[in-house]
Amino acid sequence: MQKHPLIVGALMTLLAACSDEPTTPGAPTTAATQTRNAPADMRYPIAKTVVQNDDYHGTTVSDPYRWMEDLDAPDLHAWIEAENALVEDYLHDAPGRAEIKSRLTALWNTERFGVPEKHGNNYFYARNDGLQNQSPIYVQEGIDGTPRLLLDPNTLSTDATIALAEVGISADGKNYAYSLSDGGSDWRTIRFRDVVTGTDRNDEIHWAKFTNIAWAHDASGIYYSGYDAPSGENQLKAINKFQKVYFHQLGTPQTTDRLVFERKDQPDWGFSATVSDDGHYLIITGSEGTDERNRVFIQDLTQAHSPVTALIEPLEASYGFIGNVEDRLYFRTDADAERSRVIAIDLAHPAKADWQTILPQSDANLVGVSLVNQQLIAQYLRDARSEVKVFALDGSFLRDLPLPGLGSAEGFAGASSDTETFFSFASFATPPVIQRYDLVSAQVSVFKAPKVAFDPADYATQQVFYPSKDGSRIPMFITSKRGLVNDGNQPTILYGYGGFNIPSTPRYSPAVIAWMELGGVYAVANLRGGGEYGTAWHQAGMKLHKQNVFDDFAAAAEYLIAEKITQPSRLAISGRSNGGLLVGATLLQRPELFAAALPAVGVLDMLRFREFTIGWAWESDYGSVNNADEFQALYAYSPLHNIKTGVDYPATLITTADHDDRVFPAHSFKFAAALQAAHPHGKPILIRVESRAGHGAGKPTDKVIEETADIYAFLSKTLQMTQ
Repeated sequence: MQKHPLIVGALMTLLAACSDEPTTPGAPTTAATQTRNAPADMRYPIAKTVVQNDDYHGTTVSDPYRWMEDLDAPDLHAWIEAENALVEDYLHDAPGRAEIKSRLTALWNTERFGVPEKHGNNYFYARNDGLQNQSPIYVQEGIDGTPRLLLDPNTLSTDATIALAEVGISADGKNYAYSLSDGGSDWRTIRFRDVVTGTDRNDEIHWAKFTNIAWAHDASGIYYSGYDAPSGENQLKAINKFQKVYFHQLGTPQTTDRLVFERKDQPDWGFSATVSDDGHYLIITGSEGTDERNRVFIQDLTQAHSPVTALIEPLEASYGFIGNVEDRLYFRTDADAERSRVIAIDLAHPAKADWQTILPQSDANLVGVSLVNQQLIAQYLRDARSEVKVFALDGSFLRDLPLPGLGSAEGFAGASSDTETFFSFASFATPPVIQRYDLVSAQVSVFKAPKVAFDPADYATQQVFYPSKDGSRIPMFITSKRGLVNDGNQPTILYGYGGFNIPSTPRYSPAVIAWMELGGVYAVANLRGGGEYGTAWHQAGMKLHKQNVFDDFAAAAEYLIAEKITQPSRLAISGRSNGGLLVGATLLQRPELFAAALPAVGVLDMLRFREFTIGWAWESDYGSVNNADEFQALYAYSPLHNIKTGVDYPATLITTADHDDRVFPAHSFKFAAALQAAHPHGKPILIRVESRAGHGAGKPTDKVIEETADIYAFLSKTLQMTQ
């Protein structure tokens, strides 16, 4: 099921400061290139203001930086250029900046692999030699075959900002369809490569977005999802409505693609298509925004001109297609099971009363299931840690899959007839090791393992639980060098997300290793709103309950301080996307807890997020300003609208990108301008705007290293770290 939530990222977030009555400070109307006094001889670029007042249910809200929503405005370009220059000026003397970048480069410079997919007798996987900006794709014939290069995305642009996104491989392994993201955009161009010759066909598809690539069983073409081409507005800003499913037949122009499914009466419905392993059925998932609940439609592909019909139409629960055995379809669902279960639907008797429970809900959260070798591989989260179990198709337990410790296992793809599958296992200090699982012998072996420039045994991760403001028990991972002394003096990054039913599980990043080598501690709080514990946990951080997420995050900081892991003067908070909102809101509510904030690509204007690209889809999690009670809740914590003058906010480095069409960059522009105007003589408030980059996925390695080095240089200076 292809969705478009606010993506969880690696390491960045923002801070919070208290505000009882929201205000929107402005600055004198003047050219964006003028400056005024700021801290430590810093001079912030002045952002002009305009008169813009909006009425929300009788409440008048000022929006003086509305002009920043026009990405083509000359004043905006001048302001961005001046802000980027200010960041460079501030960081040029940061302690150890050059050494930090050098070490990050060395840590990134290790061979790494993606999880293989098998189609026919061919195995496909990504491999990066370390510093390649994009990971090339390799194919080998047979498990012991010699790998050969199939596709190198680094050759598609001079600056490596065209990235490989979605992939679809025909069942016979002879056709490789791939989508490309240009400059980080969510818009996709789909191309087709002949696996045998390694050359592209002439076919090309444009204006695909939030799509799967699903091959017809006979490899005659693909099913994909797309929108009409945007018109009359910047394509990175235009609102996306009326998604459709198409079929593209190989060797034909896109103009002749067959419309498979649409709903002209439902502009907010999105669709994602999957073809069953045996090629008999097209399964279309129908979603509304980022709501976890969905509908299911089906088409019998064995019958010419068969209609698409509704299999599950009420929007009551989440249904993820797992696979089928003839006319028996398996789904993972949270219907009547908040931690999810597996059901089977017989198409001869599809009524809900006839559904059969195969795997009932357990005490752990079921987050993924695959059907391989006529067995169900079930992936669970227990307190945000992976567990994997294998069951027969009748639900009888076969075995636990042994995992090497606290971490995250991902993968397990394959066809129902395959006898093997692949998965990766990683933790905070252990990079992903690619494992092969033989479902006949039940043996696990290493397929590919990276060699790293550090000893993972030098680091340790502990999981703790702490009470939030309302007494809820919240888990948190704390990773550091072994032998950490709790003297309250450790520089610490606290990361969080807390939204869209997305769990924060143990992840490896060279950036985390570099931070710990600098003497830092890395903490990840598993906040409500995420996907760690199922439906109730998610709903406890949604809409009118969103404040719980900020309270959970602040309580994590209080725990780290109380346990003498760190102190406010040594603590930074970090988050990306929805996590950028988390940092922004918490920064404004509890500024006394933190010394630095790192909000990245954040949703920071909670009154206008619905006006840009796919932002309307997030109302399922955030609520809508069109509803009076939800408006009040949004207004109460919206970072842009809760900035106060005279408050000692933490040092803040906001990061965004000019091609982010997931979270429109004006969120960050407006927040930075307002915070600088309200905070002209306090700790530094900076914004770093990346060019030719988007929300994060597909960002070139050199840009990732450069940005991370700047963030750590910022922290080394603001937290007064020594090398």
